[in-house]
Amino acid sequence: MFKILIAEDDKSIRQLFQSVLVKNGYSVKGVSNGQEALDALDGEFYDLIITDIMMPVMDGYEFVRTIRDSGISTPVIVITVKDAFDDMRQGFLSGADDYMVKPININELVLRVGALLRRAQMANERRVMIGNTVLECDSLTVVTAGENIVLPQKEFMLLYKMASYPGKIFTRQQMMEDIWGRDVDSDTHTVDVHIGRLRDKFRSNPDFEIVTMRGVGYRVVKK
Repeated sequence: MFKILIAEDDKSIRQLFQSVLVKNGYSVKGVSNGQEALDALDGEFYDLIITDIMMPVMDGYEFVRTIRDSGISTPVIVITVKDAFDDMRQGFLSGADDYMVKPININELVLRVGALLRRAQMANERRVMIGNTVLECDSLTVVTAGENIVLPQKEFMLLYKMASYPGKIFTRQQMMEDIWGRDVDSDTHTVDVHIGRLRDKFRSNPDFEIVTMRGVGYRVVKK
């Protein structure tokens, strides 16, 4: 049974999320702020985290940044009353995997939870599927429309990273550090070059496209 941690200071909303997710077969723990969520993670493993942004003691942005800085890669859905692009960008840049704006459609939340958990499972199996396109990590192969395309390692890892979290924005610096390492001499223009090559190879792909977020970085989106 998948275990979900909910950090939400509004008790009625927290209890609603808990009730619905339990009815859908999940084990759920609820806490009221980011610090309590950190304490919960110290004592137990969770498959997915749902966190509000505006909370006392420690808000959602700080909470997500803290767990990412400590190496915790658990999928995170951020929930907030804010719907401006800058707020969404801050949520993704802090390390969130998905973003929902209140008032929440509870049925949509259940669907997003299921999708994130499936994606996390596939990542553990070292393969990602976006639409009908499959990325096989062990062979650096992209299988699409019956065609097998073997990519150079850096190109594959860039695409694999973005395709693992469709819609999530990755900065050039994030991708440089994750794919090339912190001590590499190359600058972030290297990322742009590799993204350009990927776009050329998958321009006609029916399942996804690579989108430039001007002044920020890149993301893969489903068509």
